Amino acid sequence: MSVNARVAGWPSTEVSTIGAVGVAHFCSHLLQLALAPLFLLMRDDLGVSFLALGTLLSAFYLCSGLGQVAAGVLVDRFGADRLLLGGIALQGAATAAMGFAPGYWALVPLAALAGLGNAVYHPADLSILSHRVAPARLGRAFAAHVIAGSIGFALSPLVSAAIAAAHGWRAALTTMGGAVLVFGFGLLFARGALQAEGTSGSGAAHAARGPAPSFLDVLAMPVVLMAFLYFVLTSISLTGIQSFSIAALQEGFGASVALATLAVTLYQVGNTLGVTLGGAVADRSAQPHRIAMSGLAAGCVLALMAALLHVPPAVTVGLVALVGFAMGLTTPSRDVLVRGAAPAGATGKVFGIVYSGYDIGALAGPLLFGLLLDHHLPRLVFIGAAVPLGLAIATAFAVRRRPA
Repeated sequence: MSVNARVAGWPSTEVSTIGAVGVAHFCSHLLQLALAPLFLLMRDDLGVSFLALGTLLSAFYLCSGLGQVAAGVLVDRFGADRLLLGGIALQGAATAAMGFAPGYWALVPLAALAGLGNAVYHPADLSILSHRVAPARLGRAFAAHVIAGSIGFALSPLVSAAIAAAHGWRAALTTMGGAVLVFGFGLLFARGALQAEGTSGSGAAHAARGPAPSFLDVLAMPVVLMAFLYFVLTSISLTGIQSFSIAALQEGFGASVALATLAVTLYQVGNTLGVTLGGAVADRSAQPHRIAMSGLAAGCVLALMAALLHVPPAVTVGLVALVGFAMGLTTPSRDVLVRGAAPAGATGKVFGIVYSGYDIGALAGPLLFGLLLDHHLPRLVFIGAAVPLGLAIATAFAVRRRPA
């Protein structure tokens, strides 16, 4: 049975591309959460504090966020497939090498290198999909990309903890990093599915459309800046719910540890279901900004309800799950909007700039929500998650038009 027969209406080339890009995104997320479950073992073995171990994650995400901007430029200059394969190799090798680190200070530069490897995925992945998947199916392609990463997130702590329990933290990092290297080697054989026409900086297509906008030209575009702000705001909200709602639900809503933890799990489940539906919705709408704005508005209202309604904790947990669904529904339309904001020859630059906002929000959010919990204001955690979603509605409206 041919691929076309199995996936009605989808050319085999597009299916191959979505599969290959999905594997790459899975690798990124598989390694992102591999370190945190090992902290107890690493602290005892290395004799360092949790603050020191947390610095490893800060180094990773700082380099990942800053590196995305540079990666976007390099994607447009040298080709998304080259950057993607190089990023997989760098992240996998750096993670595997952490298992052989002689001491803590050797881990810091390796975490930074892993972050630089991680920086390439969004500008490269989304550039490849944008060039190789027809616009009528792009929303579903973006949804598949997100879901592949979510699977990596779900498996990462389980696999890391299981290997560490049997063989130690060093074996866990070396094994998982080595596995990603194997995945990267396998993608070499699928490189044809990753080559985005016109992104290598040469060829007839590039010549026909003229010189691509420079990085500064793209950075100065108001539509790109609005998209960047969209990512900052939604990332702040996501950080509040994913990282601080468990403590907030216990302190201010009377939820048990199990129920509060379930809230985050249900948020993720709701988000995945929303992404799945959102991909189909994005492909059927000529106005993706309306979908994004509606989802943001719904998420904002639901988060405010969670903060302000005095209801049983289980009801609040249900509202948190619905916030996840609303936000998942917006995700494919968000990426379609960003793709529409990218002028010809600058897809990588645009995705690199706007996705760096995600890391900035992830760095800023914990400061806000940690301060709220330190002052025993748990209900304000959900208000703090709602307000950025409300502000992001205006940015989604501003990104509705393709630049001239």
